[in-house]
Amino acid sequence: MDFSFSQEQESIREAISKICEQFDDHYWLEKDRHGGFPTELHQALAKDGWLGICIPEQYGGSGLGITEASIMMQTISESGAGMSGASAVHMNIFGLNPVVQFGTEEQKRRMLPPLISGEERACFAVTEPNTGLNTTQLKVKAERVGDHYVLSGTKVWISTAQVAEKMLILARTTPLEEVTKHSDGLSLFYTKFDRDFIRVHEIEKMGRKAVDSNELFIDGLKVPVEDRIGEEGKGFHYIMHGMNAERILIAAEGVGLGRVALKKATEYAKERVVFNRPIGMNQGIQHPLAANWMELEAANLMVFQAASMFDKGEPCGAQANAAKYLGGEAGFNACQQAVMTHGGFGYAKEYHVERYLREVMITRIAPVSPQLILCFIAERVLGLPKSY
Repeated sequence: MDFSFSQEQESIREAISKICEQFDDHYWLEKDRHGGFPTELHQALAKDGWLGICIPEQYGGSGLGITEASIMMQTISESGAGMSGASAVHMNIFGLNPVVQFGTEEQKRRMLPPLISGEERACFAVTEPNTGLNTTQLKVKAERVGDHYVLSGTKVWISTAQVAEKMLILARTTPLEEVTKHSDGLSLFYTKFDRDFIRVHEIEKMGRKAVDSNELFIDGLKVPVEDRIGEEGKGFHYIMHGMNAERILIAAEGVGLGRVALKKATEYAKERVVFNRPIGMNQGIQHPLAANWMELEAANLMVFQAASMFDKGEPCGAQANAAKYLGGEAGFNACQQAVMTHGGFGYAKEYHVERYLREVMITRIAPVSPQLILCFIAERVLGLPKSY
């Protein structure tokens, strides 16, 4: 069993690191203070063709796997960009997987190249205020009227909606009371983000100010039938195809953020002198940081086991969920310990670790909570009865 990366995979890490070097701690500190989408990073990655890393070559992508994408996203996060950098391009990696897998040839040629080139940005509109993770209960309506659908309703926690030109949206085409299975009756669309019919309200939040999160109020949005992905009523099944990929990528980003936090803490522990000795000589400082390193490395192994299984087409629900859980927890523990290692200075923005701690919360919360992952493992792996 070989746990090492190939030469090509190592070259991906090196190439992404080189791009990220252009965006130092000061760049991300300013983004954290004042907001504004990190267009410069987005365009630098687009220029070198990285936004289509998982999209087939015939549409302008690289045709690589989730393993390579995880290396890329982990490297962005680990550079110090954290979730502000990773979330700026995250949608490109997994979001249009339903188009790749279930779209027509015309749709692929129309929809994929502009995203890869950076000409268009997309948001992923699934979550609603009153449904949370219970996706089969979505209520945003899509009513068929001749050659188009009319969409109305509310979505929430939609990232990049302030800057997006396109939207991948899941909406109900058949009322819930009329479907045989709760997972039926939802349809998936990839369409223009028409601000004449969509009101966008930004949600102020604790971290990742550079990448906006929003509530969308959709009223009479016309979507052409040719923008529907796959069959009507099968949209839930299409987005589920990309959920394991998203969990793996979030896990990789969590490990990356934990690693840069651990690096900052270690450097500070070597340099900070108290009672005439560096604090890194004290086991009270050493041991938690050593434990963080082990947790991050263990989580990283699960990330790339899950990625490898995904790329081979093997069932990997348990591994993807476990990776997301372990990556989020290990990343959080490392970021929290980095703040504590810095003491009072950990609370100061200029040392950056407090930003890491705020941003790493995303990897615990999204796209699924730690508690639901524990329920999934208990039920699907251990065979315990469903608890909810």
